[in-house]
Parts: sequence; C-alpha cells; structure tokens
Amino acid sequence: MPHSNTSAPRDSLAGVRLARGASPWLLPTVATAALSLVRSRRSRRAAAVAVPTTALAAGMLWFFRDPEREIAQGRVISPADGVVQSIMPWKDGRTRVAIFMSPLNVHVNRAPLAGTVTSVEHIPGGFVPAFNKESENNERVVWHFDTELGDIEMVQIAGAVARRIVPYVPQGAKVEQGERIGLIRFGSRVDIYLPEGVETDLEVGQTTTAGVTRIDRG
Repeated sequence: MPHSNTSAPRDSLAGVRLARGASPWLLPTVATAALSLVRSRRSRRAAAVAVPTTALAAGMLWFFRDPEREIAQGRVISPADGVVQSIMPWKDGRTRVAIFMSPLNVHVNRAPLAGTVTSVEHIPGGFVPAFNKESENNERVVWHFDTELGDIEMVQIAGAVARRIVPYVPQGAKVEQGERIGLIRFGSRVDIYLPEGVETDLEVGQTTTAGVTRIDRG
C-alpha cells in the first residue's frame, strides 16, 4: 500500500507537487524570474537577467519536487534518494549505511520503518561537503524510531550547500513506513543504522530511491 502522507500540508506552484518547506527559497526566485521576464520586453538589461533567473527558478522547481511513491515491501527501506557512500560495521554491532544526496536528487526523506518517533534532536555543526569524512561533524538532525526491530537511528546531515534541515513530524508521532518525515535543502547525506542481526544487500555506489529501495537482506 502506498503512503502519501496526504494529511500534511505541502507547498505547490503551478500544479507542480513541491516539498514542504520549499516556499522560503522558491517563491522569491520564481517571483524574480517572472518580473524579469515581464520587463525583458522593454529592456535588454532585463532580458539578460531573465535568462539566468528563469534557469535558476526551473532548477529550484526540479530540486524541490516531491513525487508520489509506491512504497516497497521489506523490513527496512531507504530513507533517501542518492548513492550509497559507505557501509560500515559499528562497534555496538549495528551497520551504518550512508547515502549521499546530490542536488539532483529528491531531498524529501522518508521513514525507513513504521513506528513511533522517540527522538528528534538537532545538533549544530559545520557545513563541509557531505561526501567528506569531516562531514561527521556537520550540522545534523538525529532521529530515533521505536519499531518492530527495536530502536532505529537515522541521521540527516547538512552539506556544504544544505544549511537547513526541516523535520516534518515531531517526537511522539507515529509514522508509517515510507511516510515523508523531513527535507534537507540541497546536497547532503542521510545515514541509517541497521540493528545487530540485520544485514544489507546494498553495495557502495548503488543508487537508492526513498521508499522504494529495500535496504535489508530479504
């Protein structure tokens, strides 16, 4: 069964389905592009400005898209669109799967399992590129979910350009698997920690789709 989280409000523009939290960035860009297009009929300078501003507005629309997804079956599904950057065993027996999200990916993140949000913690930090090792100290939001597999930790990590993480659901909320739970603006990374005993079939370099790609080994 697909989960669309239709009860949550969502930004929209000209019929394009956009991620919640897009308006502060998108509306000024689109307004500037529209104004420059109108003025371009009377001014060569405005016409010169209209080209890059229209291209930027189109890029913003693409970046903030929020398509519906047919949610996959599986114990754990990907919380993010992107490329698997690393798969690392942790000292406590868990396995960390790190997914790098480029500016071309959909940046709406989804719940990897059904459960209750037990913690949503914002941790200040730096903004180095999310594919660097130093990104371990970047600004982040740490999620914990109480699920049928026990506690599941997921971390949204800001990158060099992504300087705003927008959680959609609060602590104590119950979420369905594949439900939208937050947005990271621009390039970034999402880590998920698989509990001890849960293995993954993913490989480094593999592409993932939020709500669609199964993470655990079936």
